[in-house]
Amino acid sequence: MIFHPSLALVIAGTVVLGTIAFALLGVRHVKMDPAQYIVAGRSFGTLFLWVLLAGEIYTTFTFLGVAGLAYSAGAPAFYAMAFGGCAYVIGYFLAPLIWKVGKEHDLLTGPDFFETRYNSRALGVGCALLYFVMVVPYVALQLSGLQILLRIAGYGAYDATVSVCIGFLVLALFVFSAGLRGTAWASVVKDVFVLGAVLFAGIAIPMRFFGSPAAMFDRVAQVHPQMLVVPLGSVPHGIVWFVSSVVLSATGFFMGPHSFSAMFSARSGDTLRRNAVLLPFYQTFLALMLLSGFTASLVTPGLKGTDVDQSFLLVVQHFYPGWILGLVTAAGALAALVPASALLLAGASVITKNVAGDAFDLATSDAARTLLTRILVVVVALLALVVWLAAQKTVVELLLLYYNGVAQFAPGAIATFAWPRRATAWGVAAGIIAGICIAMPLALLNIAPWGINVGALGLAANVAVMIAISLLSRTST
Repeated sequence: MIFHPSLALVIAGTVVLGTIAFALLGVRHVKMDPAQYIVAGRSFGTLFLWVLLAGEIYTTFTFLGVAGLAYSAGAPAFYAMAFGGCAYVIGYFLAPLIWKVGKEHDLLTGPDFFETRYNSRALGVGCALLYFVMVVPYVALQLSGLQILLRIAGYGAYDATVSVCIGFLVLALFVFSAGLRGTAWASVVKDVFVLGAVLFAGIAIPMRFFGSPAAMFDRVAQVHPQMLVVPLGSVPHGIVWFVSSVVLSATGFFMGPHSFSAMFSARSGDTLRRNAVLLPFYQTFLALMLLSGFTASLVTPGLKGTDVDQSFLLVVQHFYPGWILGLVTAAGALAALVPASALLLAGASVITKNVAGDAFDLATSDAARTLLTRILVVVVALLALVVWLAAQKTVVELLLLYYNGVAQFAPGAIATFAWPRRATAWGVAAGIIAGICIAMPLALLNIAPWGINVGALGLAANVAVMIAISLLSRTST
């Protein structure tokens, strides 16, 4: 089924630009000092925080990566459902505690939290630098998804790479102007479109080809029965990988720099608790995208490598009108760009506040700090573009690479409440370094000892080193 290649792109572009205009209107009367620009003046109530957190959490991974993993691996893709549910339980207890510290000390960033709790500026600066580096692969994840969307929406007639670069620079200028509050307004529109798209992907598509989602699973059981079982043992995507990936991702879920900004933006600790109760609603998105991935494995078989991420979109391209492809593409583009806006802001703010300001005593006034953060938003965007152009990973691989690093901050964050007066800055720093030095090289080399997600191995080493060094440093003082 062939359509004019411009139609879907025009629809998607109109929706994205309309969303940006809507968000800019929402912040047009807001004076942007650092607190307002980075954490929205700590004023978000339950509804606004709900859409903001969902806007940051449910990303291109939800829209493409989950379907791609279901297409290629089958049942192991359900790990995405498991780690979200576990993460919300952790967040219910941990997020309000972090918010309270942020409120009491007027904190703006995640590194601020570590610096304050461990009374160590060096730890705060080190965390800021690491966060800045780790934001890049997560932003690259969004760019990978955006490229897939634009290439398919244009029916291969246009250079998607150039389109992604242009679109992402437009996004950077949006973040430059709007800050975190603008991201929250954009999230409202994004969630409406994504909900419509996943309902279509997970219900309408299986019904068209098989009569119902249940009948689709019957067909999968007949043709690919191995896809409905998580393999035992240490094989790739086996039960060991499944459990370790759930542990890793749930632990690191709220440890990203953008997550700290979102937590600090809440009006109260109870707001965060209510959100931990409400956010599982968005797990529906994941379930429906899993259905779309299984359906695509039957309708468009044979995709390999990074191509699996485009599986369900190819079904839409081949069997549905261009205007439907345009609306689905618009939803996916917003699922990439809205989280990316929060990541750009978080990556820029940690450098402005914790490196330029705290370490070098630069840009210390409100006006200078806001301006530098805005400039660094563009810098982070350009760095992410460079890394994305050089890397060729699936969406799931990029997500796990991010979690391999960012989860290493969790032991230090949890220890400050669960092991007070014992954990030390030296111990936390040594643990983070140990975890990253184990997890990241193994992940980049695609080495998984005993089938374990290497980030979980890094996390175990992190905890052991943190405890040992903390006890030694306490003893020596």
